[in-house]
Amino acid sequence: MRQLPVAWRWALAGLIAVVALAVALWPRGRDTDTTADNGEQARSAGVSEQQRVAADLAACPLPVPGAVGPSPLAGITVGCLADGKTVELSAALAGKPALLNLWAYWCGPCAQELPYLQQFAQRAGNAITVLTVHSDPDEAKAISRLTGLDVKLPGVLDADARVRTAVGAPAVLPISVLLRADGSVAQVLVRAFSGVDDIANTVARELGVAA
Repeated sequence: MRQLPVAWRWALAGLIAVVALAVALWPRGRDTDTTADNGEQARSAGVSEQQRVAADLAACPLPVPGAVGPSPLAGITVGCLADGKTVELSAALAGKPALLNLWAYWCGPCAQELPYLQQFAQRAGNAITVLTVHSDPDEAKAISRLTGLDVKLPGVLDADARVRTAVGAPAVLPISVLLRADGSVAQVLVRAFSGVDDIANTVARELGVAA
């Protein structure tokens, strides 16, 4: 059999190497799609019903028809941590004084004051709504953190910190927002509460609610 010239053989070897490299680097459409699909599934899976049941969080407040006042929270819709349903904040909080506690699962001072808020809510009863507002998109970690702290307060997920922006608060946590019954803001507290009495005294002074 007649052999190819050396130059041709080198050229052929180079061509084979280039083709092999191109095949190795060529994007795998199926693999890329699978990875993207898995990512979407992970994001859309959210929190399981079992996690919500185990957390045993109190239900979010229900809207009060016709009671919406001059609230900066008007039009803000968030997800309820207890059941995943949407909540329109201004309507849900109208008609009663409210204390909104903005927190996140990674915030140390938040973890310290959340049990105080739980105790305060039990003392205050129906005189005021105490609502936790998780200001971070990771709902699963929020619920896990509340479960670990044994905090059962009603809570919502504010993934893009719209509540903080609406009340003009700085980008720090924790923050407590005190709302009057008409939805207007009485005070924005950029600090952690030191105890139950601290919360009760602040609420009495700013909202006139004794607990």
